[in-house]
Amino acid sequence: MHFISDIISQLFQWIQSLGYFGIMLGLMIEVIPSEIVLAYGGFLVSSGHINFVGAVLFGIIGGVIAQLFVYWIGRYGGRPVLEKYGKYIFIHKKHIDYAEAWFTKYGTGVIFTARFIPVVRHAISIPAGISKMNVWRFILLTTLAIIPWSMLFVYLGYVLGDQWEHVDEKAAPYITPILLIALALLIVYFVIKMVKNRSRKGTK
Repeated sequence: MHFISDIISQLFQWIQSLGYFGIMLGLMIEVIPSEIVLAYGGFLVSSGHINFVGAVLFGIIGGVIAQLFVYWIGRYGGRPVLEKYGKYIFIHKKHIDYAEAWFTKYGTGVIFTARFIPVVRHAISIPAGISKMNVWRFILLTTLAIIPWSMLFVYLGYVLGDQWEHVDEKAAPYITPILLIALALLIVYFVIKMVKNRSRKGTK
């Protein structure tokens, strides 16, 4: 455990030394959860190393690229590759199962809302890739979801300052309403989709 702790500590030093690009790369390699990397970015803002807008911008870029990477693995490697190697990016079989079930039930629109749902948040890019979802639509929905996520955790890291490591506790009151809004949007999307499908059937 001490060895792992040393590696993580070195990663944070590396992120600090690279500034904006450190945040982007930290999110791309997904060794540390995105909210922790973003919160650390907020801490760097509070300490004057970088500015808020830059931290959020590079956080968005890194987050989108990370999900695009998973999308391409799903598209060209399929489920077998992800089941075998997904553990290296913290994606396991149960995550894939949940994500596929959500994607099958709700369609491509779930790419946005699922970003705020535990368990499926990181794995939802997999069925999008496997189903060969339009890549530009995927990027758009992913970006729209990652923007508020990045802003929230960079801001919380900024507010917490030296206490940025406690971001999970501070984030809890914010995550609950975000989760409810995401679920509400998912329901609205699902209802609209049902209405459109029925109207199409009615015109045939």
